[in-house]
Amino acid sequence: MAHSNTTDVLVVGAGPIGLTAAAELRRRGVSCRIVDRLPARLPFAKAVGIQPRTLEIWDRMGMVRAALDAAVPLRGQLTYVNGAERPRIDLVLPPEVPYRFAALPQYETERILDEHLGRWGTTVERGTELVSFSQDAHGVTSRLHTPSGAEEELRTRYLVGCDGAHSIVRKGLGLSFEGGAFPEEYMLADVEADWDLPYGYTLRAMHLDGAGAVDDVLVCIPLPGRNRYRMSMKVPPELSTAARAAAAADGVAHGLQGGRTPQLADIQTVLDRLSPAPTTASNIRWSSVFRISHRIVDSYGHGRVFIAGDAAHIHPPTGAQGMNTGIQDAWNLAWKLALAVEGAAHPGLLPSYDAERRPVGEEVVGRTVRHASAQGVQSDPEDADTLILREAQLLVGYRGSPVVDPPGQGPGPRPGDRAPDCTGLTSPIAAVPLRLGDLLREREHVLLLYGTGLDELARTARESSGGRVGTCVVMPAGTPPGTPAGPAALPTYHDTAGEFARMYAAEAPTAFLVRPDGHLGARLSPPTPQQLAAHLATVFAPDTGP
Repeated sequence: MAHSNTTDVLVVGAGPIGLTAAAELRRRGVSCRIVDRLPARLPFAKAVGIQPRTLEIWDRMGMVRAALDAAVPLRGQLTYVNGAERPRIDLVLPPEVPYRFAALPQYETERILDEHLGRWGTTVERGTELVSFSQDAHGVTSRLHTPSGAEEELRTRYLVGCDGAHSIVRKGLGLSFEGGAFPEEYMLADVEADWDLPYGYTLRAMHLDGAGAVDDVLVCIPLPGRNRYRMSMKVPPELSTAARAAAAADGVAHGLQGGRTPQLADIQTVLDRLSPAPTTASNIRWSSVFRISHRIVDSYGHGRVFIAGDAAHIHPPTGAQGMNTGIQDAWNLAWKLALAVEGAAHPGLLPSYDAERRPVGEEVVGRTVRHASAQGVQSDPEDADTLILREAQLLVGYRGSPVVDPPGQGPGPRPGDRAPDCTGLTSPIAAVPLRLGDLLREREHVLLLYGTGLDELARTARESSGGRVGTCVVMPAGTPPGTPAGPAALPTYHDTAGEFARMYAAEAPTAFLVRPDGHLGARLSPPTPQQLAAHLATVFAPDTGP
């Protein structure tokens, strides 16, 4: 068995979640290897919905432009029940949200993330499978099966399992994966349809039986290309994989199944039954039978080993929540792991990954199961605006987390909430107004100081984090140009349009600590150096140095 030198982190699985974890670790200078048992990327449009929050993440990572070039917009949903059209759902978000809903085939998402990872000279080690691992107080020893047939023993400081519903890492940790399976089976297909549906709208056509239960369904999501859709529909008996699923080695029946591949005629039969207008399917790119389970793990990690994405939570694809939730898992974990590798993390920082992300996974599993068991997201009792914000994943938050301050009272975003974007920030140099997102892109912790005379806080942030917290000053609207922020010569922007004050409900001088994942760690008003130092002491190691 070959032995390899120590690296900081091994990431297992090169889907969107593993690629996100690896890219964020490499961007922060962490040595990392990423392996995948498959010899090549799969050409399947499995997960296709891209939430606005994910596009914000990709902006923060510095890779959103490539996604915008490749994706198509999702503007809403057309719904038909027993052939009758129901009210159209339009996906409308507040104007300050910088990105809208989009569709992008999973193979394109993986290509973009793969190319982004390549900026740091890291490539996926394909055909390489994790066989087993063990951990001790100082690291993790993994056994890898390589494409040549040899075995390699790899020593790393941490291991991250992004290896899907049948995760070897989850099983190796001995974690439970409680839940169940839906009896229904579905066909997935990437095809063209010659209908004249409004551009950018998904289609959900259902048939209800006499008791009002859904007994037939067709869901079509637009893909890049003329009249191309990812369609899903119930499986006819002759394509059933029930026996194969029942015999699954680990009892988890989820995802693409083997067996006979659905043909164009199978797809056309369903379209003839449920399409709101006559249409002919053509140019099939791929198809498969798909089964759905709903499960959530009892812990997102143990010791130096963590899991993310489908390894931790699986659920119906309703509302395109799964991959997007997994990307946020990886993003949350990566910045914490990077600080731990540096020796700059407070001992409680890595455990906060489970504390913050497992409740999110539980909520997503529960909500998607509820939607799948009824008539889609429109069956949700929430008002339409809140429902759309939740589906966009803009309401995900970490109030009550051990590494954010207590939320307190009052209007505006509180500690643990997503830090909202805004525009209208000006400087003497930038000739056009900037977004707050422009100030935060590809940065770590940022202290936003609203008002003047707060330069002592910038010094505290620098000293309490070993220089790992940057500072920006936002001057209130109406502040005369040239007003000094303080003797520290801090980067200063003017809230010319008053939008920052409105979005953050900031009136008096206030300090906002924005974490690397775009959530507020603290909101201090009136701010004091002692309060800021106390918060940073929950994130950074006590002896953190420059």
